[in-house]
This record gives sequence, C-alpha cells and structure tokens, in this order.
Amino acid sequence: MTVLAHRTDTLTRDALAVLQPGFEGTTAPAWLLRRLGEGLHAVGLFGRNIATPGQLGRLTAQLRAERDDVLVAIDEEGGDVTRLEVRDGSSFPGNLALGTVDDTGLTRDVARELGRRLAACGVNLNWAPSADVNSNPDNPVIGVRSFGADTHLAARHTAAYVEGLQAAGVAACTKHFPGHGDTNVDSHLALPRIDADLDTLTARELVPFRAAVAAGTKAVMSAHILVPALDPTRPATLSPRVLTDLLRKELGYQGLIVTDGMEMNAIAGTYGIERGSVLALAAGADAICVGGGLADEATVLRLRDALVAAVREGALPEERLADAAARVRDLAEWTRARRAAALSGAPEGGAPDIGLTAARRALVLTGRASAVGTPYVATLAPRPNIAVGDETPWGVAAELAALLPGTASGVFHEGVGVGEVLAAAGERTVVAVVRDAHRHPWMTEVLDALVAAGPDTVVVEMGLPRAEPRGALHIATHGASRVCGRAAAEVIAGA
Repeated sequence: MTVLAHRTDTLTRDALAVLQPGFEGTTAPAWLLRRLGEGLHAVGLFGRNIATPGQLGRLTAQLRAERDDVLVAIDEEGGDVTRLEVRDGSSFPGNLALGTVDDTGLTRDVARELGRRLAACGVNLNWAPSADVNSNPDNPVIGVRSFGADTHLAARHTAAYVEGLQAAGVAACTKHFPGHGDTNVDSHLALPRIDADLDTLTARELVPFRAAVAAGTKAVMSAHILVPALDPTRPATLSPRVLTDLLRKELGYQGLIVTDGMEMNAIAGTYGIERGSVLALAAGADAICVGGGLADEATVLRLRDALVAAVREGALPEERLADAAARVRDLAEWTRARRAAALSGAPEGGAPDIGLTAARRALVLTGRASAVGTPYVATLAPRPNIAVGDETPWGVAAELAALLPGTASGVFHEGVGVGEVLAAAGERTVVAVVRDAHRHPWMTEVLDALVAAGPDTVVVEMGLPRAEPRGALHIATHGASRVCGRAAAEVIAGA
C-alpha cells in the first residue's frame, strides 16, 4: 500500500469513527453493518429502533457481532424523555422529581437501576443526565428534564446520577454544556441565546458540569446555544473558546465531547451539517451526533467525506481528527472492559420498584379531596416538546382506570371550551391533568373555569408546578412519566 493510500484509509476510518449516526428499523441495515466493519465506532438508537427489551438485546448483539467494542448510544433520561419505554412511558421519574425529593442516594440508585436495564439490553452510552440549571421557568425544552433551579442541588444530583449510571457499566454523557437552562428558544427549532454575564455563568451554569467532571463523567454533550459572554460569534458546539479553552483547559475535562444532534435547526439551519461538523471537531468536539432526523447511509457518507476533505484542504487539522477518533476508541474500550467484567462476574440483582418509589416520594399535595367515585380524567395537552416526542403516552387516565374501573377520559387541546369538557364529564368528578400550565394561558383559563364549576375538581400538574395550586386537591408530580402518573392515580383512588 502506498503512503498516500494508507493516509487516505486512516483519514476515512477516523472520519467514520467520530460519527454517531442513527438508522431506521428494529434490525441493523446492511449498510450500517458494513460501515461498522470499515471503522464506524458508534450507533445512536431512538424510539423507532426499539420494540421490546428482548428485541433491543438482539439488535445490539447484531451490532456487536460486527464490532465488539461498538458504542451503542441512547437518549434515555428516564422521566419524560424515554426511548427504552417509548410506547408505554418510563418506569422512572425524571430529574425534576429526583431533585424535588433531594436524596442523592435515591438519585444514585435510580440511575444505577436505569443503567442496569440499559446494560442488560446491550446499550453502553447514555446521552444523560441533563445538568442544566432550569433558571428560566418558561424554558420550552428543559423544564422537568432539569434537577431544578437551584445550582448546588443540580450539581449534587448530577454527580450522583453519573456515579450511579457508570456503576452499572454505562457511560454517562452529561449535557448540555455550558448550560441550556436559561433559554427561551428550543434549539431543535432555532439558535437560542443566553445573555448572562461571565460571573453568573460561572456561579450558576458551570457548577453542575464541574461536579460531573469531578464525578468522572465519561462524556459531555455540547449545547447548540450562543453565549456571548463566552463567544460572541459561535454557538457552543462550534466554539473553541467553549469546548477547548473552557471545558478542556479550565474545567480540566479529558473525556469524550459529543455534540448535540447536528440536524437540529440551531446548526443545520445556520451552518449546515457538513460545515457544522467540521467546525465542531475543529473546536474540540470528538463525536458528531446525527441521526435523530437524518438516519440513512447517505448522511454518514456526506459527513465522512466532508471531514476527509476538510483535513486535505487544511480546514481541520489531521491531528485533531486523529485525537477525536482516539477518544472515541478509548471510551469504546472502557465500555468493552466493563461489559466483560460484568459478564464474568456474578449477576447483579436489580431494584425494579425503585422508580415508582421515587415517583411517590416526589409528589407534592395541596388540599384534600373526598372520594371521587367514578372520575372523568380531562387531559389538557400542549404541543409536545420535540425532545420528548409525541409518541410516548402520559397522564393519569390509564393508571387511574386500572385502579378505578369505569374511569372515563378525554384529551383536549388549545381552543377547547370549558363547556365541552363539562359536557364530556357529566356528573363525574373531574380530574384535570395539565403539563406546564403556567406556560399555556388557555390551560389556566380552562382550569379556573373547571374549579369554579366543580369545587371537588382534582388538578394534576405533571410539568413544572409554577402556577398557584387550585382545586380541592392539587397534585404536583414533577414529571409525566408512567410511574409519576401511577403515583398520582394511587392518591386519587385512595382519596
């Protein structure tokens, strides 16, 4: 092989190694297996790829048969954002519920059990936890995905989550650096901007990430946000000042830096995914996450070729690409070693009920209700958060129907009149279920009218509980996962 051919082969393999693509279907397509053989080192899984734990285990075994050290990544935060249980809702409450309980031992145990279930299915990299401090209650994309608005609470629970997840042999990917909590724009749609000064960022946003680094997080995910105090021109994912100067040098982080999804409009709509990927690697990122919306071989080849061309044209140093690929391979080796140790050791027992236990502890009740008889559950549903998706069920209707046979229910959207809800409810006690009512004036209007018409109305807030409690009984679940709905249903059924 000539020197030029060897260099080309090395560049191609390194360019493939830094990609984390997705795909369609519940089995690995032939093109993906072929690219794994050529140097691709990671695959991202989404809800579309998962039907059952058994099927997921077979899928990851199929990938691992082609490359034993493949990084199989997933966006499994628990709570509202679940891929493992996308069709039924998560068996775990999310970050806000855990932060509300404020028991770091519980957070560590929940994360360990979640990690155990992921590892059992062959997943070894989790794009979680969210370390964002939810300082803006109107944030449209973080909300209950954050441990809370208190910086130090978020920091201690971020560290506990990282420790628990990695104790199960699953690498944590702490996100969204340098902090997505003070935004009012969803980066899936546009480029958010945080105008906080450097002192505020240091004392608020960066504290949980310092805790994650100290806890040994194996990966950190960058945010597609513009923070002028750090870099007035480049979003964090593309900024050497943020990824290299701040994260690498000031915070001392030496693990894998992963980008958020490059097909998100904050990057794709401003720089394009090819140029954005080159700039991200040049800035200090090591792995390019793409596949949530673009899940085909053509995307992988476009990005591979763009990175190789950038090296040849001098836009991306060859050493930087090689360093990024080496970090990917180092993490892959860590996960393989942890998996081998787990397979050779005694099987670990799990804690299957810990999610429901945590959800019960996270409930905050205001008021008292008498027995509800046969209730009518009116779910006032907002447009879904893109990160959460619209395919995962939420609410209390199904869980309450399992406890109180005969429970009726309906889902209502913006534009509904209270008369329509009351007509559907008839003589039944109304259980009104909302999500972030403070962000949706129409929900507040309908809730006020329902409470005025029926003083025995029960209100369940499954988002961020910012609005004044209302109803005979107000239940704040601090998340909308299945177990949060179950915990609320138990209270209503036993009221």
